[in-house]
Amino acid sequence: MTSLSGSAPAKDNDHGQRRDFISAADLNRYDPEAVATLYRGHPQQLLRRLWQTLIPIGAFLVAVAMDRLTGRLRQEEQVRERGRELCELLTKLGPAFIKAGQALSTRPDLVSPVVLEELSALQDQLPPFSNTMAMACIAEDLGAPVKQLFNQLGDEPVSAASLGQVYKGQLPDGRAVAVKVQRPGLREQITLDLYIVRNMALWIKHYTRFVRSDLVGLVDELGTRIFEEMDYIHEAENAERFANLHRHNQRIAVPEIHRHLTNRRVLTMEWIEGIKLTQVKEVKALGLDPEDMINVGVNCSLEQLLEHGYFHADPHPGNLLALADGRIAYLDFGMMSEVQRSARTGLIQAVVHLVNKDFDKLAKDFVGLGFLTQKVDLKPIVPAFTKVFSHALEGGVSRMDFKSVTDDLSGVMYRFPFQVPPYYALIIRSLVTLEGIALSINPQFKILGAAYPYFAKRLLVDPDPELRNSLKEMVLSENSLRWERLDDLLGSAARSQGLDPEALVDSTLNFLLSDAGSKVRSQLVGALVDQLDTMGWQVACRVGQRLPRRWQLHGLQDPAPLPGTPPAMWDVLGLFRKLPYFEPAMLWQSLPRLLGEPVVHRMGLQLAQDLAERGVVRLVRDILLPQQSLLPTESTPAS
Repeated sequence: MTSLSGSAPAKDNDHGQRRDFISAADLNRYDPEAVATLYRGHPQQLLRRLWQTLIPIGAFLVAVAMDRLTGRLRQEEQVRERGRELCELLTKLGPAFIKAGQALSTRPDLVSPVVLEELSALQDQLPPFSNTMAMACIAEDLGAPVKQLFNQLGDEPVSAASLGQVYKGQLPDGRAVAVKVQRPGLREQITLDLYIVRNMALWIKHYTRFVRSDLVGLVDELGTRIFEEMDYIHEAENAERFANLHRHNQRIAVPEIHRHLTNRRVLTMEWIEGIKLTQVKEVKALGLDPEDMINVGVNCSLEQLLEHGYFHADPHPGNLLALADGRIAYLDFGMMSEVQRSARTGLIQAVVHLVNKDFDKLAKDFVGLGFLTQKVDLKPIVPAFTKVFSHALEGGVSRMDFKSVTDDLSGVMYRFPFQVPPYYALIIRSLVTLEGIALSINPQFKILGAAYPYFAKRLLVDPDPELRNSLKEMVLSENSLRWERLDDLLGSAARSQGLDPEALVDSTLNFLLSDAGSKVRSQLVGALVDQLDTMGWQVACRVGQRLPRRWQLHGLQDPAPLPGTPPAMWDVLGLFRKLPYFEPAMLWQSLPRLLGEPVVHRMGLQLAQDLAERGVVRLVRDILLPQQSLLPTESTPAS
């Protein structure tokens, strides 16, 4: 196996012995300084690789520069053609450049939308390496000959990617396993390529002003992720963590990891027999509904993003399998990412402002999420957001074309000083990939429409104070309750998987009793006062009409009719009946708690006070004053 090494400061090995040098194979994590030290004193490998990379890259950049000078770069088809050439070039240059191209495909702040589209099709595939080298790697990493470890192992790999290839095998106990083996010399090649690319980024940063984003930071982020992907022990930990987070979901499967047969360059896991979700006929042949399977995948992805903050960043068709028992199996946990809770809350708040078409606040959300700095002038960005989203929102957020909107938004990010956080880039890649799989099953699929029920559930149930305020923004307009919006949220939440109606009733009551629900309480009291006052006046009029004529009061003779349709707020029970498994008893069970709440006591006092005031007003206006106008005066002869 090829090995690249260079001199570096002495270092202790695992046995405490001193060594005079380290090699790229010794690096367990990406460290730019360690990489620089590794190659700075031994330029032979560096010069050889520079010749292999800079010549084709330079030729490509010269061609692009000529296009710019001749004006051909203003033609979309020419830009697209250059994008295709870039994909081919990156594939030829090897794994590190393929990964760099995939990283660029999620950065609309760095690449024009047309090139972005071409890069998104960059395949993470390379021809397989020899089986002899693969078997040698397994034996070296696991410390025993292959025949002692496995009953059998396939003669040919079942798949090959840029970092490794997979074989199907069988354990001594008869269980089928998938064995992933890393490409020989991969760590050395990628380390050297990252060193070259990082120095190119440093040169661009110091001597040009063409790129406003931090290219060096982008390369370091890429290096960290690639090193994590190359460490199969880390991937095994990712798979186990993912399985633990989703163990409650009976529709999700994760392959079991065989730790005793796993090391840095070899990963052994349970072999899962399934069908790609995109193979619609085969999925139906299993007796499964492909659209139901997609909904399971969408809900799982949203749970990963918004609840756990730990998500699978590479859900391509080969990594999502439909199983005969109705589960979806997730494979390949090399590329995972995390989203901090503040960012998850910020994303939900941004959706609220999007639904409300409050583009001023949406622009501020992008500042809070790290896309824009505090110094950026938001005035020109707000009209750009308005242009992108207004038309897309005409049919409602659930009917938005996610791919089209993200493409338009990419154009905005390219024109203005956006800096896309790594987590967002991976989220968009994940959702666009998932939508692409779904569209192959149902051409009318809208991922935001499928996601909205989960979003509605989170907004209604999550006790996070910031999300409580977001719910308030969603259902309140100044002092008016958007009853239709609340109705839509509850209706959408009812379609969400795993909704607990009791938890929703509790959450609704918590919101109503909180500071955020003060305006709703006020409107509820007002609606009750209106209805009870009208009903009471009707009863008084009917009783008055049955009294002897000489006792009848004039104001009670012609009562105002009772409104035919009570206020929408009156039918709270009707709203909750939309929820699956809801029983009215769930509301009545909350009565003891409500009766003990000081807020409810104040609502009762306010209700009584307002009803008393209405009664006094009616007594004076509708009974006493009309009676006085009927009394005889001095100028009126008595009969």
